Amino acid sequence: MSPSPDLIPLLKQLRLSGILDALEARNREAIDDHLAYTDFLSLLVLDEVARRDQKKLAQRLRRAHFRNQKTLEGFDFSRLPNLNRAAIHDLATCRFVDEKVAVLIVGHCGTGKSHLAQAIGHSAARLGHEVLFTTQSQLLASLRNAQAVGHYEWRLQTLIKTPLLIIDDFGLKPLRPPEDENFHDLIAERYERAATILTSNLDFSEWGDAFPANKMLGAATLDRIRQGAYRVILEGESYRSPKSPVEGSKNDIAKGGKTTHS
Repeated sequence: MSPSPDLIPLLKQLRLSGILDALEARNREAIDDHLAYTDFLSLLVLDEVARRDQKKLAQRLRRAHFRNQKTLEGFDFSRLPNLNRAAIHDLATCRFVDEKVAVLIVGHCGTGKSHLAQAIGHSAARLGHEVLFTTQSQLLASLRNAQAVGHYEWRLQTLIKTPLLIIDDFGLKPLRPPEDENFHDLIAERYERAATILTSNLDFSEWGDAFPANKMLGAATLDRIRQGAYRVILEGESYRSPKSPVEGSKNDIAKGGKTTHS
């Protein structure tokens, strides 16, 4: 069935032109199944809602700047046989985003930290949350560049308001002044306001080493990060060099955190 010539401009005026994509198939279904007019209309409306939701999701994923489309469905749990899958799937419900707390993921190189962080972020985007994925280096560079052109406060506020900020490779490079102060300001302003995921190759006991120039500032920053955080420790063989043996991690977990071991 071809739509009435008068229908196309009206649907465009109402911003419902997507209905045209499903109109012919739905009309045939209505005829074959003897659907009532209201049921036919309901199908068209549901199609339009689904189309808009998919478009919004695609936009959120684009704004998230994920490296790849890493999802939990594509995460290889077989390499981490002791990982508590139920706890990981619970994190993927993104209750922690509503709780406005952090998820801290540590492990040796190649154990899947970045994949897992992005997979949880992908789940958050599917649930309607705005997400931003970045590395520590990229994050600090963006703040440094914004400061150079007088847009520091605007950039900082944008990061503060992001419901889920994922910072990959925390502590890979030491935080030197003034970057340690910038990082502290961001974490302090997000504290109890928004959720954060951090991944790191460092054991939790070594996180203070990321602030070599100002231990007191580092302690204040980490205290806010750790408060009520969910902790995930990945212990297993590297995805990048699966034949290389990986030594098990022996982390001392601070009180008050929630821990998921692999």
